[in-house]
Amino acid sequence: MIDDNHIADYTPEQIKNYVLNIGYINENSLVKVLYKNEAKIFKMSTFMANEKTVTRKWYILDAANKPLGETAAQAAVLLRGKHKTDYTPHVDCGDFVIVINAAKAVLTGNKLNQKYYRTHSGYVGGLKEVQYKTLMATKPEFAMQLAVKGMLPHNKIGDASITRLKVYAGAEHKQQAQQPVPYTVD
Repeated sequence: MIDDNHIADYTPEQIKNYVLNIGYINENSLVKVLYKNEAKIFKMSTFMANEKTVTRKWYILDAANKPLGETAAQAAVLLRGKHKTDYTPHVDCGDFVIVINAAKAVLTGNKLNQKYYRTHSGYVGGLKEVQYKTLMATKPEFAMQLAVKGMLPHNKIGDASITRLKVYAGAEHKQQAQQPVPYTVD
């Protein structure tokens, strides 16, 4: 037990090991506290992630027989990093996400017939519409990527996050070397 009144008698390494063992503070916050020579050991500082402290994992989401939007929302949370305890809004701290079986994702209600993907060239008469029934039959990967992109912030962080999304129509993917972990919602 380290006494607050005699903190000067202990080395920073002893204090660090003690506080980490009892689990009051994470290592990055502890180092900040020790270098600022704070008198209290347990003074917590807000941890702000940066590019150097971010660790990225690989997750697999299976979209088979699940709503397209539900799977896209889970992927957006993982890509953004909001599931992490050290989430920082202004830092891209998300993980890599592999979505498999995108062709087997379902659209609830009558969206398959009523929903359209629309693009416009900017010229007169340049509107192009594709029904989601056709889009899911021909390009299910694009439909999933479009849904995820709409759930990410529309800025540099969202642009960086969407590059970590890998979508496959079938159950096979090319990222076995990264040893991805299946993600389940608790």
